Amino acid sequence: MLDFGVVDTHVHLWDIANISYPWLADIPLLNRNYLPADYKDAHGEVPVDRMVFLECDAAPGQEVAEARWVASLIEEEPRLAGLVPSAPLESGAAAADVLDELARIPQVKGVRRLIQSQPIGFCVQPQFIEGVRLLERYGFSFDICINHLQLGNAIEMVRQCPNVSFILDHIGKPDIKGRLHEPWKTELRELSRMPNVYCKVSGMVTKSDTESWKREDLKPYIDHVIESFGPDRVVFGGDWPVVLRAARYTEWVEALEWAVSGATQTELRKLFRDNAVSFYRLG
Repeated sequence: MLDFGVVDTHVHLWDIANISYPWLADIPLLNRNYLPADYKDAHGEVPVDRMVFLECDAAPGQEVAEARWVASLIEEEPRLAGLVPSAPLESGAAAADVLDELARIPQVKGVRRLIQSQPIGFCVQPQFIEGVRLLERYGFSFDICINHLQLGNAIEMVRQCPNVSFILDHIGKPDIKGRLHEPWKTELRELSRMPNVYCKVSGMVTKSDTESWKREDLKPYIDHVIESFGPDRVVFGGDWPVVLRAARYTEWVEALEWAVSGATQTELRKLFRDNAVSFYRLG
């Protein structure tokens, strides 16, 4: 068990009576409220002392409302050290209207616009690139959430936005269940050569066989991420409660600890804490 305070860089929270999440309708396990008290129960003995909230794909137009609602939870849950809301970056310059509102919330550290469900080429459209470049003005980072088929486009997006800090969510969602390694391995290494990109070790069990995954299935992917990005640009993410589709929160943490069991104590602290503090500017 980790013996220092962990920063979980990927926590979702939602109240379905407050904000609309259409995608939840097809997933009974997730189609209920998930609130800070539920998260506390889920992480159990894992010593989480700070959390970063990630937007939850709310219905369009509710981006700011979701961020304000989560910010209102901080009095109840002071471990909420950072927020990463959504913003319609495909609007180009017009996205500034939403970004201006988000910038008024002190805990907002970056934004995410889900790319994974969009057509190939979505994130390299000129207006989308214009929206991403706006983030530099606000000091916001960008969480890249794609499927592995979009990794080549993500590389091109990052290339066109050299002054923005990026973090790749869920290691780019390779098909772990299908044991697919290429072209993910080659493209991930290419992305890692850009110094303004970190990689979030998260969301892996749900890309495995959710009924019968084993920690040995995950290790080759984790090894490649750490070899590519090095110990200074990898961060841990719990992906709760989505992780529950395949594992208990503690099972995912234990699998990751096992996979990096050869790491030094300094490297462990970087993965589970220090790099997150640096990337998300948690102070």
